[in-house]
Amino acid sequence: MIYRHGHPIPRVKYTEEEVETWGKIFRKLRELHMRYACKEFLEHWDELAVYCDYREDNIPQLEDINRYLKSKTGFQVRPVAGYLTPRDFLAGLAFRVFHCTQYIRHSSDPFYTPEPDCCHELLGHMPMFADASFAQFSQEIGLASLGASEQEISKLVSCYFFTVEFGICREGKDWKAYGAGLLSSAAELERTILGIQDGSVELLPLDGERVFSAELVVTDYQNQYFFTETIEEAKDFVRNIANSIQKTSELRYNPYTQTVDILNSSDKIIDLAKDLRGDLCLVASALKKVQEKDTEIDTELIANYLSRGLDITPYQSRPSSPTSSVSPTKFGESLTIPTKKM
Repeated sequence: MIYRHGHPIPRVKYTEEEVETWGKIFRKLRELHMRYACKEFLEHWDELAVYCDYREDNIPQLEDINRYLKSKTGFQVRPVAGYLTPRDFLAGLAFRVFHCTQYIRHSSDPFYTPEPDCCHELLGHMPMFADASFAQFSQEIGLASLGASEQEISKLVSCYFFTVEFGICREGKDWKAYGAGLLSSAAELERTILGIQDGSVELLPLDGERVFSAELVVTDYQNQYFFTETIEEAKDFVRNIANSIQKTSELRYNPYTQTVDILNSSDKIIDLAKDLRGDLCLVASALKKVQEKDTEIDTELIANYLSRGLDITPYQSRPSSPTSSVSPTKFGESLTIPTKKM
């Protein structure tokens, strides 16, 4: 593979057999996606068809997807020839880079492959990386990996594996997949959702002890899967794990310079707080204007989103369990969230 960072990603001329294999997978997965994929996944599919030429008789090119994702979420894709080490892969996420393969699985078994290929990357991951919130969540896992020990990397890999790759959530009364490993494998997706419904597949609540002790199967279907009621709950779970990693300082990605800033002084933290305060004031102002037209807007939910992740309790005073609930220190003096008019 000939590629240099900063240059356009080379376009691949796929063979007729490879395009035919893609078409078989594409048709079957689209049928299953409409039944079993989460709403966030489905919301971004149509744009991929328009801007990246997603269709059954064409394998999309990474350069087209790269341009689309950069305009949507700031993520970039880079071609790789195969597996990266877990540390290298997660480090890429920290800089909003997702490493993608360009080869396609063998035509003899189109509906399942034990290793990543372009069907896995393009049909499983890309719709979710077009979702701003999910892309941010993926990057946070990567940022948590920078400077982490091998033991902590192992925990982050388990979190990533059972959420981003094989995560399941509930939408109403239905089970939906948001993990790319499921959404790119017709055989495993159908077997898993139907197995959950009839009780033949083990589905467990997303829990640290269970996740860290579970086997990460890469050559066959998973022995068990983990669920949350919503994708937001899965994000909170992984963020709690990431926040439990002991580091001397926190890291923040700067989207303007595409670098990582080390927050190791009060001046840097104050500068960041000023930036955040401006955004929070903008949110409050926007809410007031929207509420004049929409009295049903749930301001308590929005306020909870804003406050839930802010815990400035000294690290040594925090509970030992990364999944313990901690009431955040009050911070709302500068942000007045309008309440509903009764």
